[in-house]
Amino acid sequence: MSTADDETKVQKSDAEWRSALTPEQYRVTRRHGTERAFTSPLNNEKRTGTYTCVCCGAPLFRSETKFDSGTGWPSFFAPITEDAVEDHADRSLFMRRTENRCAKCDAHLGHVFPDGPRPTGLRYCMNGAALTFQPDDE
Repeated sequence: MSTADDETKVQKSDAEWRSALTPEQYRVTRRHGTERAFTSPLNNEKRTGTYTCVCCGAPLFRSETKFDSGTGWPSFFAPITEDAVEDHADRSLFMRRTENRCAKCDAHLGHVFPDGPRPTGLRYCMNGAALTFQPDDE
């Protein structure tokens, strides 16, 4: 996806990120970790609303694009806007994958795979620890 301008990026020191996030949120978003499958309450979230970045609050996904992928992680077929997430090549763990990061603060969110539903055919497989949920009715 497109890249946010460097001047609009949220930039904090490592110590600031550590103090602002839980240890699990920090490990996932700032150290590119992965939470265990089926551990995020957001995996079962069914209300209408917006999924935002846990680090900076940027809107990332809408509930209308969420689907049950059966993988154990919150999954979406499209980001809220084309420039909400950025794609990065990930060659860790002897695999070739496409990592997704928040375009506003570079938080590691998860990965995108080409096995999702219509209309995009994509599966944005996100770590729940990288997201917060804002219901529309609140």
